[in-house]
Amino acid sequence: MLSTRFLTGAPVWVDLGTPDLERANAFYRALFGWEFQSGGEQFGGYGMYQSDGKTVAGAMTVPVDEAPPSWTIYFKTPDADATSKAVEQAGGGVKYEAMDVGDLGRMAVLTDAQGVGFAVWQPGTNKGLDLVDAPNSMNWTELYTPDIAAAAAFYGTVFGWGTTTQAFPGGSYTMIHPAGGTADDMFGGLWPLADAPEEAEGGAYWTPYFQVTDIDAVIAEVEPAGGTVRVPRMDLAGVGSFAKLADPSGARFALMQPEAPSAG
Repeated sequence: MLSTRFLTGAPVWVDLGTPDLERANAFYRALFGWEFQSGGEQFGGYGMYQSDGKTVAGAMTVPVDEAPPSWTIYFKTPDADATSKAVEQAGGGVKYEAMDVGDLGRMAVLTDAQGVGFAVWQPGTNKGLDLVDAPNSMNWTELYTPDIAAAAAFYGTVFGWGTTTQAFPGGSYTMIHPAGGTADDMFGGLWPLADAPEEAEGGAYWTPYFQVTDIDAVIAEVEPAGGTVRVPRMDLAGVGSFAKLADPSGARFALMQPEAPSAG
């Protein structure tokens, strides 16, 4: 699962681009208890979501004519410029070229060979999120892609990711880990877009999963807070419970309640 060791190629940050930041703030506060801390004018109103004083995500206002509401996952790189070049060489694209964010770090916004957006972060004084793999923080990522083999090859070329395929009744799941990582460093999975009909309209994308301790209680807050339950609770033996949601502006994300360890 995710950790704040932040190995190269692993998720290091996640942020929300939304046309209505105030409404988003109220929504995520209702679900997770997050509080928004603005970075002020020097960062264009970009701010941080915090849980018990620890940063769990970023957020900013993005008009709908610039980009659809969405969550963006950032992967750690030692050199954002070099990674951007590697992305282009592997058939992807550069949406926003590498840029400095004060002394916090350097970032670039990219697309993979299937056109799916993601970003990279070259840490400066900001090494990454304060909290992951804990209640009310990101604990998994998932790529919905039209071509798992092509996606694995692309990200393998760019980041050196390794993959592990795990069988389950009726199919299999491709999991990803950083170069040199182990099973303990698995941070996400690849899922065929064709097997996710709920994603047909929105298309391929990276989605963050946020961990919760009572998934039913969180789901019950979604519609009253203005969001949508896209896929209701699903249970997977040995793993936990899941649900797929959208916030009031339509940004897609998911919940995970890990299965409690068995006694003894």
